Amino acid sequence: MNDTPPADAPAGDSPPPSVDTDRYTFTDRGPWIIDRDRVSWGRGLPVIRMTIRRQVPVLTGRRRLPPPVRLAEVTARLAVAAGGWVVKDRRRGAPSSRAGLSRRLRLAAEHLGPTYIKLGQIISSGEGLFPAELVDEFRKCRDQVRAEPFDTVRRVIEEDLGRTLEEVFSSFDPEPLAAASIAQVHVARLATGEEVVVKVQRPTIRQQVQSDLKVMSWLAPFLVGRIPVAALANPPALVELFAETILEELDFRLEAENMLDVAEVFAELDQRGWIIARPHPELVTRRVLVMERLSGFAFEDLASMQAAGIDTHEIIRIGMKGFTEGCIVHGIFHGDLHAGNLFVTPDGRIALLDFGITARMTPLQRSAFLRMMLYGAMGDIPGQIAAFRDLGALPADTDIDEVIRELGLDKAPVDPTTLSQDQLVGEIQRIIKALMGMGARLPKILMLYVKNLVFLDGAIAVLAPDLDLVAEVASLSSGLATAHGERFATELGVSADGFVVDEAAIRASFGIVDDSTEGVTYSELRRRRETIRRRLDRR
Repeated sequence: MNDTPPADAPAGDSPPPSVDTDRYTFTDRGPWIIDRDRVSWGRGLPVIRMTIRRQVPVLTGRRRLPPPVRLAEVTARLAVAAGGWVVKDRRRGAPSSRAGLSRRLRLAAEHLGPTYIKLGQIISSGEGLFPAELVDEFRKCRDQVRAEPFDTVRRVIEEDLGRTLEEVFSSFDPEPLAAASIAQVHVARLATGEEVVVKVQRPTIRQQVQSDLKVMSWLAPFLVGRIPVAALANPPALVELFAETILEELDFRLEAENMLDVAEVFAELDQRGWIIARPHPELVTRRVLVMERLSGFAFEDLASMQAAGIDTHEIIRIGMKGFTEGCIVHGIFHGDLHAGNLFVTPDGRIALLDFGITARMTPLQRSAFLRMMLYGAMGDIPGQIAAFRDLGALPADTDIDEVIRELGLDKAPVDPTTLSQDQLVGEIQRIIKALMGMGARLPKILMLYVKNLVFLDGAIAVLAPDLDLVAEVASLSSGLATAHGERFATELGVSADGFVVDEAAIRASFGIVDDSTEGVTYSELRRRRETIRRRLDRR
């Protein structure tokens, strides 16, 4: 069990059913009731969000010189990493060379502190977006953050709440449940008796982040094409995306609002397979977030879930549907799914934690995202490319027909496992060169979405490796079209009868072009990926 209540928790003291569960996907019997119109911390949040967004171009714009001391420290660490790679790793062959540079960059990030560790953690969940060696190495950053001393935690809480720790809590565990780059989490009990989790921000992290963003944005243009392990990345765009993400994480009032918004969306969609912890109606500030304590099985704990009679295939279906439906109907979703941010409750629901990164689409973005998903399921390539363009992945004046020709999308799809090593490498290089020539970039919304898909991919590997992915994606697409077809048709100006799922197109998205192959399990898909990876590694 993950985050199990202590043995001395009161037994048989069950509170009455909560009246806020009609509006939110909360626990059935909560420690308090959420009345959104009365939460003390909810005033002025739109202004706060707007102010933060205006900070991004200020902090990431080119300037004559960022903070010189921090610039010198960062430059020195990167120079040591690059120099060590040149001397010891560069000539060992592609896989070893990339692994060596990735390890040195990870060590540099750990020495540079929380901001760079946070960047590393984001990269670590970006399999498919970043080189595999870099992703694997930066996964080691997740648990490498030292906790703040308890005296520091006490000071932050008392400053923000305006009361002593003892006035607010009857007990407070000085040892953190978890320590991350931005904050750490403690278990406590309120003076009124409710067991809670308390998220406390590191006191100097705001200043560190602002200083580091200035350094990153100054260095980023010099790194374009100069880091072999990430030669295809766009460092300036990555810094901008990182800034947009991390700045909102620094205000826990926004995170609490994200919790309510996502819980409300799930309830409206009748996604009762999800559970969100209640933030406290009063004990939320910029640096302190008190919330209801939840417990359950770790997401990788297959054996315990099976022993409890939980259908792990259904867990995957709940995850896929909830994540996708929230995106296309309301344009909002949790932007940082990973094993530490969710678990499964004993009754088979998914509890979702840590809403610091929550994606919010504009109406235009949501419309483009909706088209991308629908046209993808229908096999409408021009519609898909136009949707990508409108999401910001391509310049606004991009010629759709030209993109289709340049990428070879007007030709019959090819199974990548049938290509030789040289053919595979050549095809990847051709596509990348074409995309770069078109000015392609990865918008924040799409990056977060792909990151979550990568997590779901890994979750399927653990919880349901024998699941037929083609059948599940087709069923999900058909279900969403049935449930929301009229609404989608009105938004897109088409007939609802035109939403027909193309299973051949879904199979092609997995690289399968053999019409005799109707479905594909995750285990089969993993074998195909390993075949491709081995051929690339030999290169």
